[in-house]
Amino acid sequence: MTKTNDPFAPGDLSRIIEMAWEDRTPFDAIEGLYGLNESRVIDLMRRHLKASSFRMWRKRVVNRATKHAARRVPGITRAYCPTQYKP
Repeated sequence: MTKTNDPFAPGDLSRIIEMAWEDRTPFDAIEGLYGLNESRVIDLMRRHLKASSFRMWRKRVVNRATKHAARRVPGITRAYCPTQYKP
């Protein structure tokens, strides 16, 4: 992991990385909350993950319909699984 001068607080940076790993969270949601489009999220992930973790993440998200709002099934209106955030 490389340290950079990202304009995000450590908690926000952690949340962006978490959202990027989640299968059901589209890049559009990250852009709406943090102002990072897909290519900037990819750059951020490249800087903050180990090389092997970054490659594994890229394999997961390439062409994944749930990560791209335009490719999602129209009936999906949520960004996460209902059981994901249980109290």
